[in-house]
Amino acid sequence: MSFTHKILIILTPGFPADEADITCLPAQQRFIQILQQNFPGRNMIIVTVQYPAVSKEYHWNNVKVISLGIQKGFYKRFAWMKIWNTLKQLRRENEIAGLLCFWCTEHSLPAFWFARTYHLPHYCWILGQDAKKNNHVVKLIRPRASELIALSDSLADEFYKNYRITPRYVIPMGVDGNLSHENHTDRFLDLIGAGSLIPLKQYELFLETVKYLTRSYPELKAVICGSGPEKCLLQSKIKELQIERNLKLAGELPHDELIAIMHHAKIFLHPSSYEGFSSACLEALSAGAHVISFHKPMHEEIPHWHQVHTIREMYIKAAELLQEDALSAEPVIPFSMQNAVNDIMVLFGYHSFTNSI
Repeated sequence: MSFTHKILIILTPGFPADEADITCLPAQQRFIQILQQNFPGRNMIIVTVQYPAVSKEYHWNNVKVISLGIQKGFYKRFAWMKIWNTLKQLRRENEIAGLLCFWCTEHSLPAFWFARTYHLPHYCWILGQDAKKNNHVVKLIRPRASELIALSDSLADEFYKNYRITPRYVIPMGVDGNLSHENHTDRFLDLIGAGSLIPLKQYELFLETVKYLTRSYPELKAVICGSGPEKCLLQSKIKELQIERNLKLAGELPHDELIAIMHHAKIFLHPSSYEGFSSACLEALSAGAHVISFHKPMHEEIPHWHQVHTIREMYIKAAELLQEDALSAEPVIPFSMQNAVNDIMVLFGYHSFTNSI
């Protein structure tokens, strides 16, 4: 059988259920869209393992998506067989250019076995908590350095610390340089945070920072955008600290609306206890806000990104920035998503949109 086009398979734990599902992995959504734009005519198929929680095929922005609907409680062997059989069917119907896994989690195991069996180019993009200790999948896969991409230097370092393997490639997801907004001088928000309201994000420290700053800035305005299981706990804490007039929980917002709000903020406060390379931090930088976090994602310095080590240092740094009469609101884009797309595609032999595979 002859094939006119090769396909790139992207395997991911989740993917939007439809084009209206804009809050599901917005960075990954935009990555796929830019891949389409920069490499027209390159066929790809998304295989999503857990979300949506149904087994079906559908199209998302003209990209074929195969949803396996594998949920917690499935026998691992059954889940792995379903992934393997799906990949095998795709190989019968297409010539495969390669396989890219988002995250090194359980779905990656059959993908690695499959790619090695059929000698296909394959890479796993380590994107966050999959670099942490006790990821048993790593020991089962036994990946080579040449098969691994890390989202940041800090994730590459974390992966080496835990598994004694240094990913050969470090490719930050970056931000979409084409999504430009007017750079507002009206920075009426002092602090903004964005992300899931879960223990890992430590938003109680955000609340404590607001309380500390209101001593000097009683009219301080702050907002946290996001939803999650800690919402009620945080609402109670806001009342306890008596900062209801200073801090609002805005809930989960459409991505474009969140970016628009960032353009009115002075500081993006990110108290997370662990982070791969927060796309929200990069988006805040591109919107002209300063970022304060406990983590430094890259070895190189990033302008307007301030690393602190303790909650007291977070208080002090935020106060210092708010005291500046002419705090720079110059947009900073240290990494672009366009470059990330190109770097990933080069690994599979896609050197430019004018070349064939």
